[in-house]
Amino acid sequence: MTETGRRMISPFFVEEAIDCLKRQGKAPEKVLASVGLPARITAPISAESYGALWLAIAAEMDDEFFGMGGRPMPSGSFTLLCHCILHAKTLDQALRRALRFLNAMLEDPQGHLDISDGLAQVVLKDAIGPRTAFAYRTYWILLHGITCWLVGRRIPLRMVDFRCAEPGHGADYRLFFGAPARFSQPVSRLAFDASVLKLPIARSEQALKQFLRNAPANILVRYRYDAGLAASVRKRLRQVPPTAWSAFDDLAAQLRMSPSTLRHRLHAEGQNYATIRDEIRRDLAIEMLQTTALGVGEIATRLGFSEPSAFHRAFRKWTATSPAGFRRETLA
Repeated sequence: MTETGRRMISPFFVEEAIDCLKRQGKAPEKVLASVGLPARITAPISAESYGALWLAIAAEMDDEFFGMGGRPMPSGSFTLLCHCILHAKTLDQALRRALRFLNAMLEDPQGHLDISDGLAQVVLKDAIGPRTAFAYRTYWILLHGITCWLVGRRIPLRMVDFRCAEPGHGADYRLFFGAPARFSQPVSRLAFDASVLKLPIARSEQALKQFLRNAPANILVRYRYDAGLAASVRKRLRQVPPTAWSAFDDLAAQLRMSPSTLRHRLHAEGQNYATIRDEIRRDLAIEMLQTTALGVGEIATRLGFSEPSAFHRAFRKWTATSPAGFRRETLA
């Protein structure tokens, strides 16, 4: 994906945002025109245009959660949220403060942090029935975006669950988050490695002003799954089977940089070679479990695991379930 492509937002996401206006009985044409967009969006738009539309809709509704919460999130709430968590000592503390703020502001849904088996999971519970996929996505963008900015790196996601049914463009959701996205789940949740909760927060008031000046377009682009050097590494690895993947030093040579430079640049994006390989193996495992009749042992071999037991351990770490259990659950 080119740099331009990374900065584009699917027209489906634009349509979902506009639907929030329509549900409030407001005509979207005026809002679209105010940010220089046509009345009908049929092609991807830039992240900057989508960010401007996001702000215009929030201003028109005086609700930064677009009418999708138990009560409105008045204009200025996101800024206040950022100030509330800016001086937290660690990501763990900042995330818990953010969830308390959003719980008090929105009332519904209610989010809380669960930590188990090396995974940190933000779980959302609804007082009523499921919300739309767009509502959950908007919540995750706000929460994931601000926490990524606080620690200065993208926090890789392990899984994203949606309580609602899969929309017609579910593939766009999987691409956006870069993690297994499952729909029609008991609860909505966002999961990542618990180890990142220990990361320190080191952001200034001046840095926050700059961040807010460019939000939300900056969090839509900078912390996307498909941005940066890590995306180039993923692309190279996907071109060959896992059993043929290069050693780290060989990969650095292919990218025409030293191993230390590659390691440093990946670290700056919150990534490392082992994590990227794990993410691709995870995605391939899920695809093979869902779309083929291959046995677990054969899948383990194709993914480059020395034995099935190693694959079982890795898959439980990725999804909190066994390969066989995952296959039964998703194909039921």
